[in-house]
This record gives sequence, C-alpha cells and structure tokens, in this order.
Amino acid sequence: MPDRTEDSAISFGPFRLFPKSRLLEKEGSPLHVGGRALDILIFLAERPGEVIDKRELVKRIWADVNVDEGSLRFHVAALRKALGDTGKSARYVVNVPGRGYCFVASFAQAAPPAAQPAVNIAPPRSLPSPLSKMVGREEIVEKISNGLSLHRFMTVVGPGGIGKTAVAVTVGHRRSADFGGRVFFVDFGPLRDASHIATTIASALGLTISAEDPTPALLTFLKTSPALLIFDSCEHVLDALAPLVERIVRDAPQLRVLATSRESFRSDGERIFRLFPLDCPPEREDLGVAEVLAYPAAQLFVERIAQSSGPFQLSAEEAPLVASICRRLDGIALAIELAAGRVNAYGIAGTASLLDSRFSLQWRGRRTAVPRHQTLAAALDWSYDLLPPAESATLRRLSVFSGPFAPEAAAAVAPGDGLGASETLEAIDSLVTKSLISPSGSRTLRYRLLDTTRTYAHGKLNELGETSQFARRHAEHFRDFFERAEADTSTPLPEWLSIYGAELDNVRAALNWAFGPDGDAALGIALTAAG
Repeated sequence: MPDRTEDSAISFGPFRLFPKSRLLEKEGSPLHVGGRALDILIFLAERPGEVIDKRELVKRIWADVNVDEGSLRFHVAALRKALGDTGKSARYVVNVPGRGYCFVASFAQAAPPAAQPAVNIAPPRSLPSPLSKMVGREEIVEKISNGLSLHRFMTVVGPGGIGKTAVAVTVGHRRSADFGGRVFFVDFGPLRDASHIATTIASALGLTISAEDPTPALLTFLKTSPALLIFDSCEHVLDALAPLVERIVRDAPQLRVLATSRESFRSDGERIFRLFPLDCPPEREDLGVAEVLAYPAAQLFVERIAQSSGPFQLSAEEAPLVASICRRLDGIALAIELAAGRVNAYGIAGTASLLDSRFSLQWRGRRTAVPRHQTLAAALDWSYDLLPPAESATLRRLSVFSGPFAPEAAAAVAPGDGLGASETLEAIDSLVTKSLISPSGSRTLRYRLLDTTRTYAHGKLNELGETSQFARRHAEHFRDFFERAEADTSTPLPEWLSIYGAELDNVRAALNWAFGPDGDAALGIALTAAG
C-alpha cells in the first residue's frame, strides 16, 4: 500500500486523488484507471479551471513519444467513463473546442485546519424543488451549467416572469453533485434593508454569526470548501450586493456565484447571460396543431392547461388562437402560465379576448408562488416601484406608442414636466438595461414595450390623468411625421416605404384616440390627410 502520509489528497465529488501515490479512490475504495488516463487526471487537477492546450497535454503525458490527438481523446474518454462523467449529473473534465481540456470539478485540497470563526451552524436552507417539467429551456440550462465551469460569477438577466429563477434552480440541481451538495439558494426578494445582505447570506448557509460585521466570518466559511451560491432577485439591492459579490468571489477561490436580476451587476468578472422569451408560433392563418405545438411558448401553454384542468387536446380550430395568445404575451413564461390557468373558466377564445384588459394583469397563479410572481401586476409593480421618477414617467408616457417606435419619436412625445429630450433618451437606455424596454429592429434602432408592460404602464398613465396629454402629443408627432413624408422625394422608394410603413400601428392608435370620446377630431382629420 503506498505511503500517503505526505500526499495531500485532492477531493472532488465522491473521489479522492493522491497525486504522489498515483492513487484514485472512490468513496474510500481504490478505483482502477489506466496509467495514461491517471496521468491526464493528475495534470489537469493540479491546474483546476485552466484550459490546458492539447499539445501541452500530449507533450506532458507522452514526453518524446510522437502520438496524435486521437490517442489523447481515447484516454480522456476512458477517464471520463471511469469517473462517471456524464456531462449532466457529474462533470469533471470538459473539452473546450479549439483550445484543449479543463478540470472543472469543484474540489478541496487537504490543508491544516484553520481557526474557525465564532459561528453557530444550523441546517442550511434547501434549494427549491425544480419544476416537474421545464419547457424550452434545456439548451439554456446546459449553456449556463457549462459556463459555471469556466466563469466564477454569472448573472441571468431578463424581465420579470421570464423564468430566471426556474433556470437558476434547475442549474443548481444539475451541478449539485459537482459541489458535494453544497448549493445554497439566497432569495433577496423579501429583503428591504440592504445593510442586512451579509446576514441574509449567512442565514441561507445555516450560519448564525454574532459579530457586528458578519462578512469576515462569512468569508472564512466560504473558503473552507467548494460551494455554489444562487442569489435570486437581486435588482433592488445591486448597489450594496455588487461589491460584496466581487469580494467573496475574489477571496473564496472555490466558490461559484449564479445570480438572477432584471439588470446586470456591472461588476468585475461578471459574465451576463440574457434570458430571452420563449419562441412563439408565427403570425399565419394556416397554422396547424403540430406546427403550433412545435414552439416552446405553445407547449408551455398547453402543458399548464393540462395541469390545471386535466387532460387536454388542442383542436385545429383552437391552434391559431393559442398561437395568437403566445405572441401577445411575448413568450413570457409567467404570463403564459397565468393565461393558461384561466382557460378552465373562460375557454381559449374567452381568454384571448380578455388579454388586452387590465383585468388580465390580476389573474392569479400558484398559491405557493412568491408574492411578486402571483400576478402579472405584482411582477410589474416590483419593477416599477424600483424606478426613479424620470424612468417611471418615461415608461408611462411611452405606453401611448403601439408596437416599435424610433428614438426620435420617443424624444418628441415623452418629455415634459421638467423631463427633456436628452433625459428621456437616458431613461430609455436605463429601462433597456432593466429589461422593461426591448430593442427592436436590426437595420435601424427602434424600441418596444412588451404588450403586458404596455398595458400596465398605460394603466399608470390613466391613474395619473396623463393619458390625454401624451396621446395628443403622440398624434401630433405622427401628423408632422407624415406631412414630411410627402416632401421626402430623395429617399429611394423601398426605403421610403420601410420608414413610413413601419408606423402604421402608431397611426391607427393615434386615430383611435383622436376620434374617441376624449380625443380631437380635427387633429384626427389632419393625421388622416397626412397619412
């Protein structure tokens, strides 16, 4: 038996590797691995997280023997098989295409015991249960899981209700074995006092720290073993949380942090993964059932109907309605789930007819959901209440636009009451980073509000009695815009049609207001003539 008294073990998952003794154990029992495969494991494990070039590996393992990369791939495959490295429940060695191989398992190298902080340790908070079935996010979960192997701090960014928490929790369960089960979930949603951030993290870890500043003891604990911290709903505490995350990532080298937020931390070392809406069926009249159900948004809608109402079969007549519902809800997972929950009461056609009403914002979801996810209004309240006055005013005023709009149009319509054009454009930039406004269009920059956000913001505009003022300004802008169109003879016809034809939805919205009970018929006539 090799003498291991001076051989520090490298522990990862259920394994212990003794490099000097050239011994690999699994759960205390020796595990047979071929000599070359063991050499590869030792070399990679001694440089964790570093991508080792294939040529360097070949030179180290085979010295002066001339072998090709096929031999390296063969022995890496044998090593993965011996370790049970499936790439899902376990992940130890990854191939970085075009570069080489990397040892990505979180591990702890034996070291003399350090002085422990004065803390009491209680059972940590458990990671929330994953969804019974996640629709349309498998590839994204895999990308983020792989990303955590190479980056120590990642943030999933997207609007409220898009599924950031569900994705992060699924990643946590998938990577749990790599961290020996040390995956901790910290929900900052209920936190109102940012000075309690470190205490909130300590509590999620099961620590009770009797010190005025818990950060040093928290860092001491995090340095002791590999861990994954999932920080959820961070947008309202970013100013205080960002420097703490930078510090713990820097000082605890075995730690990984996965955060969810409606905007990024803008921190050193942060890798941002923007979560986009679920793909929706296209707008076409002849869509069949199979074609509609090929899209994740429709799959989620039908799945949630079945969960709330029992077995459900989508009919050919209902398929176009489901496609329309998914598009109008912009592929937002929470909105789709809440709408699906209404089908039992209103049917699919009835549910579709109610989507544009403020009533739909109050549809309730799961009783067990956190309060900010129980209705669309609650999810949007959460974001809106965090906005400074200039940004909340800009968001309200932009709700008079229908569909995409140009920055120049926003700068003409939204200013007022001390808010100038430049401040409006600055507010739009900030609202984009906070996932409340989406860039739209590829050839020229345009913006749009998601339909649910527009309905919510327009309700706020009504509540404050501002609708008539900004609807009038919107109509006046497009009257002037189309009056200029007639004189625009220098623009080639295809481009001219693209520029002015893109505003038809806004013209219709302006005419609806102008000829409505609180509108201005003379302005409507002028807009009609210009348009």
